[in-house]
Amino acid sequence: MTTTEWITDIALVLIVFRQLREGRLDLKTFLIPLGIVAFVAHTYLDSVPTAGNDLVLIGALMAVGAALGIAGGVCTRIRVAGGHLLIKAGAVSAILWVLGMGARMGFQFWVSHGGADNVARFSITHHITTDQAWVAAFVLMALTEVVTRLATIFIRSRMVNGRQAQPTAATHPAPSLDRTA
Repeated sequence: MTTTEWITDIALVLIVFRQLREGRLDLKTFLIPLGIVAFVAHTYLDSVPTAGNDLVLIGALMAVGAALGIAGGVCTRIRVAGGHLLIKAGAVSAILWVLGMGARMGFQFWVSHGGADNVARFSITHHITTDQAWVAAFVLMALTEVVTRLATIFIRSRMVNGRQAQPTAATHPAPSLDRTA
């Protein structure tokens, strides 16, 4: 693994730790993780192989990424305080995020430190045609995890904000219409 790969992987893991402390849900909440995965996709995703069972591998890892992302987004606390949306990643959300990002780091480390022959045998047995299929699968898994987590948080934040914006009859009387001519 290169230094850039280590820094990128660690940055993705640290994103959730930033959210373990409650803070405002703002544009940075969405742009920082999206920027990192966009960089990773641009750097490592040359193509998406479609031969053999490459798409099965890619689809399976994207499904894992989606499941981790949605679950992580659901397990993130969102509340309104002082007119602002606040976000805090819970323990489950942090564990899921580190599990997804850590699995990719672990796989990269394992392949570069003796696991390449095992991956090659698995690939031959299961008709995975190139190492680019593995790269595409893991990059798209990360991208899917980030996008689905952020989408879940965004949708939940709109729901929380919508509930907060709806006045109740007890606290805000309905406006009356002046019917005089």
